[in-house]
Amino acid sequence: MTRHFLTLNDLTSNELRGLINRAIELKAMHKKGEIYEPLKNKVLGMVFEKSSTRTRVSFESGMIQFGGQAIFLSPRDTQLGRGEPIEDSARVLSSMVDIIMIRTFEHSKLESFAQYSSVPVINALTDMYHPCQLLADLQTYQELRGDIQGKTVTWVGDGNNMCHSYMNAARQFDFQLNVATPENFEPMEEVLLKNAANVNIIHDPIKASEGSDLIVTDVWASMGQEHEQKVRERAFANYQVTTEVMAQANPDALFMHCLPAHRGEEVSAEVIDGPQSVVFHEAENRLHSQKALLEFLMGCSPIA
Repeated sequence: MTRHFLTLNDLTSNELRGLINRAIELKAMHKKGEIYEPLKNKVLGMVFEKSSTRTRVSFESGMIQFGGQAIFLSPRDTQLGRGEPIEDSARVLSSMVDIIMIRTFEHSKLESFAQYSSVPVINALTDMYHPCQLLADLQTYQELRGDIQGKTVTWVGDGNNMCHSYMNAARQFDFQLNVATPENFEPMEEVLLKNAANVNIIHDPIKASEGSDLIVTDVWASMGQEHEQKVRERAFANYQVTTEVMAQANPDALFMHCLPAHRGEEVSAEVIDGPQSVVFHEAENRLHSQKALLEFLMGCSPIA
């Protein structure tokens, strides 16, 4: 049966933990210079309707390191940007490549594509979820602090796709998530209800950060929301991760951000460039966690 990765909930908790452990193994193999090519002669189709740095480079590099190839497809280069039905594009592309990753706006578009695809489909970001980033974040935490189970994580900022994915992760990895977001910018109710036992909405970022083991944030205006920038700057003025916010957390707490970051907006320069920040460690792990995901979805992983 074809497996897709549209949200973290497409895998079991054990599978997700296996992916994190496998990503750490693959990273060690890569650092040693070991040649490992389980996807030799395989092709990844990369469909981008949103711009990207880390997502494109990590997936493309991962396929090359695995002995395969990747094809970059933008709306300017394909019929996807000219109104071809999603189901037609899915049928055609999946008949020519072995696995597909999609970075788009509407999550429903990704779901429709996966429904008609004969090969695995990976969510490389939608307006609703960004599960690949969570794999990298959780790998980073495990490498630096051990198992995240039972820990406290604080999300500061918009109730966006990253926040939704952290909410799913809280349930799957069994940690507590405090969400500090302004009123009218809370995460979607349907996502909250599914993860209610592991998620607390606390509007005050100072209070939400107390006793936290990990503080995470994201830009105030995501791609496609640039026209809301001024409104969001006012709404989120008190939701910057500063040294004061970090001081509420545990002394060994880490700071993460999926990047790109706007210093002086969602995070101060002192924090993102300070000793608790692991944003570049986190960014590098996109490569290794996604290699573990590709290996798993292609059926050549040692994960049970």
